[in-house]
Amino acid sequence: MPLTSPAARPTGRPEPGEYADYASADIAAVPGNDAVEALIRLADQTRALLHALGAAAEQGLTYAPGKWTIKAVLGHLIDDERIFAYRLLCVARGEEAELPGFDENRYAAHGEFERQPLEALLAEYETVRAASLALLRGLPPSAWSRRGRVNGYQCSVRGLAFHIAGHELHHLRVLRDRYLPLVS
Repeated sequence: MPLTSPAARPTGRPEPGEYADYASADIAAVPGNDAVEALIRLADQTRALLHALGAAAEQGLTYAPGKWTIKAVLGHLIDDERIFAYRLLCVARGEEAELPGFDENRYAAHGEFERQPLEALLAEYETVRAASLALLRGLPPSAWSRRGRVNGYQCSVRGLAFHIAGHELHHLRVLRDRYLPLVS
């Protein structure tokens, strides 16, 4: 199924208590009431922005000392989506054990994203997004409100799906606001 095909029916927006408190502002920024549709739109925006930043990404540009490069930001988005899609799968399938957190800085450091060409990272991003969309489209309606525990907080499947979108929106804002002016 192509990336542009929406879900059979909207997923609905998550309510407070269906996601981590720290993600509230990011999730509030996700337009609409369908996680699948939001993720499809975001893929187009992410591709376009990263192509605009292409040369700067290949040069390892950061907006300040100690901040991630553009490719590290993209690698982080890939890692985060994989982790949240796994969490989403576990909760959707009724997992009762609490799922662990992860150290995003350690993952970024060990990802060695600078050694990969931007186009390779973009291809990986598109593959991960296609896999996430296939998972989301295949969920039964009853799964979207199913709840579980992740890293000390209660969440729902749709809360985790909206987290993926909100997190990506957050990083797109950072790329637009802090990196794009450096290359314009």
